[in-house]
Amino acid sequence: MQSVKVLPEVLKPISWLAGSWATTDGRGKYPTIQDFSYHEVLEFTCIGQPMFNYLSHSKHPTKQTPMHQERGFLRIQPGTNNLALVVSHNFGVTTIEEGQLDPEEKKIKLCTTSVQRMQFAKKPAVTKLERCIRLISDNTLEVVVFMETENTAMTEHLRAIYTKQDC
Repeated sequence: MQSVKVLPEVLKPISWLAGSWATTDGRGKYPTIQDFSYHEVLEFTCIGQPMFNYLSHSKHPTKQTPMHQERGFLRIQPGTNNLALVVSHNFGVTTIEEGQLDPEEKKIKLCTTSVQRMQFAKKPAVTKLERCIRLISDNTLEVVVFMETENTAMTEHLRAIYTKQDC
């Protein structure tokens, strides 16, 4: 679908997210796995509805094989700084993440309010996520994801710096 050139008024506070972003450096870690690197593209597009369509796809930096995908929708409650991101993950989990926009710092902090998983999703089950999205400069974005599973307390899992691709 084609992205609209003029965003709905409700998206203006987060208009800085619009477009495609690619990692310059993506790093993952978790107490139960070996540290890893990844390349990722994030897309925030509007097709005229009062939300961003969200797409994330990562691949192995040397093998170029697919790693993780997310698809969803980012909404902002009109007249507030309240946000919600609904995400479907390719490993069998769906999440609803809600939180706040800090318009002065151009920073978004989201925490899961719901995590659902298919019966045969890989264990251990993810029980909670926190996602921090921050605009570092006009063309640079940082995303940090924290994760909790049924076996491991909340800890940093992903950290990536992205550059805008369609400036």
